[in-house]
Amino acid sequence: MDESGGSGRPQSGGTDGLRPDGADGSEESTRPGGPDTPAAGSPRDQDTGSDAPSSTHRPAGRLTKTPPEGSPAEPAAGDPGTEGDAPKATPKDTHPDFAHATHGPTHKPVPPKDKKGPGGGLLMGRPFGVPVYVAPSWFLVAALITWVFGGQLDRVLPELGAARYLVSLFFAVAFYASVLVHELAHTVAALRFKLPVRRIQLQFFGGVSEIEKESETPGREFILAFVGPLLSLILAGIFYAAMSVVEPGTVPGVLLAGLMISNLIVAAFNLLPGLPLDGGRMLRAVIWKITGKPMSGTVAAAWVGRALAISVLVGLPILNQSGALGGETQDIGGMDTVTDALLAAILAAIIWTGAGNSLRMARLREHLPELRARALTRRAVPVESATPLSEALRRANDSGARALVVVDADGDPTSVVREAAIVGVPEHRRPWVTVSGLAQDITEGMRISAELAGEELLDTLRATPATEYLVVEASGEIYGVLSAADVERAFVKAMARPS
Repeated sequence: MDESGGSGRPQSGGTDGLRPDGADGSEESTRPGGPDTPAAGSPRDQDTGSDAPSSTHRPAGRLTKTPPEGSPAEPAAGDPGTEGDAPKATPKDTHPDFAHATHGPTHKPVPPKDKKGPGGGLLMGRPFGVPVYVAPSWFLVAALITWVFGGQLDRVLPELGAARYLVSLFFAVAFYASVLVHELAHTVAALRFKLPVRRIQLQFFGGVSEIEKESETPGREFILAFVGPLLSLILAGIFYAAMSVVEPGTVPGVLLAGLMISNLIVAAFNLLPGLPLDGGRMLRAVIWKITGKPMSGTVAAAWVGRALAISVLVGLPILNQSGALGGETQDIGGMDTVTDALLAAILAAIIWTGAGNSLRMARLREHLPELRARALTRRAVPVESATPLSEALRRANDSGARALVVVDADGDPTSVVREAAIVGVPEHRRPWVTVSGLAQDITEGMRISAELAGEELLDTLRATPATEYLVVEASGEIYGVLSAADVERAFVKAMARPS
């Protein structure tokens, strides 16, 4: 998982609590009604979130940073009961690379599943139930391959004329079909290990298999990484065998030779031992097995990946100019040299970025267990739907609560009063506004267990986007209210601490 992630990826606002006179208080409560819990009263200014820098395998929402204490409040717009955003994830744990972006957990956490997904592109099908998308950048690469391969065909098969570009387009499509087989190998292995796969995407310089969870053992991680290059090698062997039954120097012979060579390149490149390549995941698995620490494997493989990126940046143009890769010796300063340098820079940037994402996502997964619903929940006071807002805030202040839960005549919770909606009510109107008009009905997904923590907690929040959630004990008793903004702040603070 590239640094993602993925196991990649709470983007909602909210105040720190209901406090009189805008007094400053603790950012997060250690328990409902704990000694650091501010009292309720007139609401303080609201903290809003902003996007954090970019895991993985586009592409996804991400946990945001909150502004400093005392940021001006922003009244809720429209209907006060409008549902807010759920916590979002950091970049997914995927990384594009040459003809194959690594598999691996997309970083957890990841955004909610949807039919297309942000930047998904054109849906081509759902093999094994996993959607396959073609990104717009693929068409640019397909055009480039068509042009370059067409020029080579003009030298090998000059009799084709303009038809050579049609043959070249077929080669581009067949090549990316080989990349898709490579990605499907990762997908099938992931499904075999019961790891959910969000989607496969064909894009610039390869493909991406977005696997949403990390392998449980180093052995499975190694297998998951190795099957992709293995399938590319098998395809190269199949194309080589097929060359023996066609006449050399013909269109089928040239296409089969090109597909054989391209699949060998895909396999060899992805076996290089640095993240985010498959070889880097295999190296990570080996170090994980030796040390017993997945983080140690990630750090080592990521730094090897960064060294690999520098080697590609410097070494690829030199090798091409010297003719070591099978071409003719080039004069420094020519157009071919510029093209080689640009290609090397793109590949180096992809590898370097992927390695960095792998480190960040590994750190994310390391800190996720620190997010516990019980520790982040605010103490809540129950009120009936007809209770004036001013009276409800007075009760909360008296009991040291920071949230309001609307209950029916039997004392069962029916809705949660949205903190952002309270902020939008001027203080002089609060005696005439009832809490029911500011509350959001509690759906099944908004009722969560106090025992949730880590990825399970974030998965639950993402499944039902909201700004507040009712937290209950196993017995069904109300424990308090969890604010998505509190989860976000706790996440940012955890990530700020060194591993």
